[in-house]
Amino acid sequence: MNGEQIAVALHAADSITRAGVTAALRSRPEIRLVEPDEPAPVALVVLEKLDGAAQQLLRRLQVPGSPNIVLVAGDLADPELLTIVSSGVSAVIRRSDATPDTLVRLVKAAAAGQGALPPDLLGRLLDRVSRLQRNVLNPNGWTMAGMSDRETEVLRLIADGFETKEIAEKLCYSQRTVKSILHDITNRFQLRNRAHAVAFALREGLI
Repeated sequence: MNGEQIAVALHAADSITRAGVTAALRSRPEIRLVEPDEPAPVALVVLEKLDGAAQQLLRRLQVPGSPNIVLVAGDLADPELLTIVSSGVSAVIRRSDATPDTLVRLVKAAAAGQGALPPDLLGRLLDRVSRLQRNVLNPNGWTMAGMSDRETEVLRLIADGFETKEIAEKLCYSQRTVKSILHDITNRFQLRNRAHAVAFALREGLI
């Protein structure tokens, strides 16, 4: 950040936690704490557990131009790691390990677009992803992006300029099946149209 202060929107589970984090970081010249509703490149979210309210907050922070999120939380169960990553969290640290120095380091990493997980949490996350791929995705012919081989093939042909009838002929499907596949893709990923679907697949490296 070239020595400039990083604006950080602080979201805390309660007023006592907020006061403690504010006191710990107030004197750090690298960051400037702002109110939760103020624009900032980084959001520092301090929680005890990932309950329903916490998940709602993380979802609410996922908006266009949303900040990179640094999450400080208590111990996390394996299923919660996937929830956290899918919620756009850039960096995670346990409350017991959080110090002013580590928080500043993670804020800087998040502001630079980098991610950070404690080694044991990273290992658990990778193991969880591996089991998901092996036990759920592969048997159903899906990718990690939640798209099947035939769905990516349809999008690849659309990207190549083929119309619905031509795609149906190439893949030996009915036109109704091709339209159904497209409908499923756009609904599942909340895409607007064919062009948006192709752009999504390109961005995700699927085609």
